[in-house]
Amino acid sequence: MITWSSLSVNEKKQALARPAMANSQQLKQTVGDIIARVEKEGDEAVLDYTRKFDCPDLTSLVLSQENIDALAAKVTPEVASAIDTAFNNIKMFHEAQMPSDIALTTTPGVKCELRFTALDAVGLYIPGGSAPLPSTVLMLGVPALVAGCENKLLCTPPNKEQLIAPEIAYAARKCGIDKIFLCGGAQAIAAMALGTDSVPQVDKIFGPGNSFVTEAKQQVSQRADGAAIDMPAGPSEVLVLADEFANPEFVAADLLSQAEHGPDSQAILVSNSATLIEEAKAAVERQLATLSRAEIARPAMENARYILADSIEQAIEASNAYAAEHLIVQIENAHDYLPKIKYAGSIFLGPWSPESAGDYASGTNHVLPTYGYAKNYSSLGLLDFMRRYTIQELSADGMRNLGPAIMALAAAEGLDAHEQAVALRMQALEQGDA
Repeated sequence: MITWSSLSVNEKKQALARPAMANSQQLKQTVGDIIARVEKEGDEAVLDYTRKFDCPDLTSLVLSQENIDALAAKVTPEVASAIDTAFNNIKMFHEAQMPSDIALTTTPGVKCELRFTALDAVGLYIPGGSAPLPSTVLMLGVPALVAGCENKLLCTPPNKEQLIAPEIAYAARKCGIDKIFLCGGAQAIAAMALGTDSVPQVDKIFGPGNSFVTEAKQQVSQRADGAAIDMPAGPSEVLVLADEFANPEFVAADLLSQAEHGPDSQAILVSNSATLIEEAKAAVERQLATLSRAEIARPAMENARYILADSIEQAIEASNAYAAEHLIVQIENAHDYLPKIKYAGSIFLGPWSPESAGDYASGTNHVLPTYGYAKNYSSLGLLDFMRRYTIQELSADGMRNLGPAIMALAAAEGLDAHEQAVALRMQALEQGDA
């Protein structure tokens, strides 16, 4: 147990330090080589990597519509109903985010507009690994659908049978995604960013992944011929704010639900109650013994932090300093403390709001800024699948009214051609050309 008030400024930083992300020169080089090979060899490079890492007998990167439909049909009614419920809630929440265009006269005769339009082509990356992630398909596919993105493609590693999890196929079909490609890792990111004969080039790439995927996203986003990405990424994390009235079993369950994502996940409990902390630690050990993914969760919990604060206000101070991806607030009258909470990717208020709700079906998006990026990045939303642009239109009167100010500013900056572009128009107006 760490007593927050006894720590120096530097010790507080250490107490909230994240696990180091893989950022070695070797990783950069390996990913750079994969991207270069995909750029040169296209499908053959992607197929070769996929055969090496995922499916030795893979013959095509494209999952046929026939296979998509057949896989989707295998989903049990119970799981299909759950996906339908999550889809409806996520769709409702993201439809409410649809922005309105703006048209405004700033000076008589000068009209300015702000308009929004969907991105044309988006690439959605769904990791493979130890569990299928239909929830991530929904979190990426639903806003792409609502935004109106015409071209939605999905990349995910195949299994040994050259197929994918039925749940992923079902969720993709719900989101109107009919282009699914059997590839993962840095090679999939490179294929979407640069395009191959099979995989169309996209404008922006979304989705989580391992260190190779994360590095590949960073590298392609820095290329002029590459693709934009959703946000920087690091290991997943949760911080629980709890007082003496919190249920320690609930607190432990929330810490463990984060820890089971991976051994590098981070779980932090901050409380003003030493008793609650001790009870939560004991509950963690009891619950950990029952988990099927205990071997994954245990290393993460060995790096957990249990911080004792003097007050709820001090606990919130620690929370704001950490800027958690997921912030669970299990304190009495939790809603009253919202104005004091400055930084978090997503906030879960009260004892009946586990992180699992947002991860799956409440309606909010579970793609969130990690590693402290919640201080300057937002949770994924509809606007991430759109772009905005401006329009300005000046009438003759608008030019007469605004022209002198434009010319004065251009002259002050020494940009003669800018000044002349206005001066010529002003002269034409004086000569009666309009």
